Amino acid sequence: MHTASDLFAIELGAVVLVLAVVARLARRIGFPALPLYLLVGLALGEGGLVELSASEEFIEVGAEIGVILMLLMLGLEFSAHELVDNVRRSTLAGIVDIALNFPPGFIAGLLLGFDPIVAVLLGGVTYISSSGIVAKLVADLDRIGNHETSVILSVLVIEDLAMVLYLPIVSGVLFGGSLVSTTVTVCVSLLVVVAVLGAAYFFGDRLSALVLSQSSEALLLTLLGGTLLFAGIAGRLNLSTAVGAFVVGVALSGDIVSHARGLLLPLRNLFAAVFFVFFGLQVDLGLLPDVAVAAVTIAAVTIATKLATGWVAAQRASIGKPGRIRAGAALIAHGEFSIVIAELGISREGDLGALTSAYVIILTLVGAALYQHSDSVTLRIPAGRGRRRRLSFFVHKNI
Repeated sequence: MHTASDLFAIELGAVVLVLAVVARLARRIGFPALPLYLLVGLALGEGGLVELSASEEFIEVGAEIGVILMLLMLGLEFSAHELVDNVRRSTLAGIVDIALNFPPGFIAGLLLGFDPIVAVLLGGVTYISSSGIVAKLVADLDRIGNHETSVILSVLVIEDLAMVLYLPIVSGVLFGGSLVSTTVTVCVSLLVVVAVLGAAYFFGDRLSALVLSQSSEALLLTLLGGTLLFAGIAGRLNLSTAVGAFVVGVALSGDIVSHARGLLLPLRNLFAAVFFVFFGLQVDLGLLPDVAVAAVTIAAVTIATKLATGWVAAQRASIGKPGRIRAGAALIAHGEFSIVIAELGISREGDLGALTSAYVIILTLVGAALYQHSDSVTLRIPAGRGRRRRLSFFVHKNI
């Protein structure tokens, strides 16, 4: 006797196995897997090769868990002290980042006929780089010790913190909130974030010691349950589940961080893949040709503005030209947050999902390629008494 659960298991198992093949392919060709997961979602969505039915609801729930785990893991990368230091050191770079990278999406949205709030969403899509993809590229290419890496991370931290303001504001306006309710939401969001970060700054070690357990099973359940609970409460308060998860990650520090990474990374990888598949499922594949030119144009502008952002940020840190180029190339990749932002408005403007999908795929692949091959830069510089010599920089860890 065949049941709905049988079809559910078949569909879900097939999807996961396809993702496994994609992950192997991505590793073989040296590109991030996330945009390829997005392609899988497009192939399984409306107008695609196969249309899912029984497992779509589970994938939707898994996608929400994926967002929460991605932002939790991102928060684990930074302590409250590091956040404060990074913001102080890179405030100007953060301002340049916003000034250069938000306008391309916003202006493009208006030119494409989107309503202003959807144009604001598209501005957020072009502004925010992918912390997850960038961090993976840095690690895979063994550039953690590079001088420019701290600059890259500082810019990414400021972008992620900017989402603490951005997401509650656009969510409140997008879903019909009044000016007063939106203002209250933003103020409450800031107070909650400041309170948690303040507690982490002064009492982070004690908080982490309370959570830490010698039992891996107990620690995993505590971390996962606590994060889902806090993120859910944040969502109920219209503060964004993503921001709530990010704050939980930042609040943890010390020995628990390494334990948490080891326990949560496999879960994060699974549900992050599910999230990208789910976003692709919501996009009508037939819309992609209509937005292809716009996606390529916006991507070309963003490549230039992100390169400029990295150059300025690294220059202020007195880093040489090769490091400035690498910093800009690293910031090109867009991914999880761009998709999170676009998902807010996909029901209001169908073209936003298709445009963002094409845009993310282009920038992730181009950004990964540029960053991978930016370790060899040839320059002509003055040397000695009027002589010029040709220098080739082959950088592995330090400039």
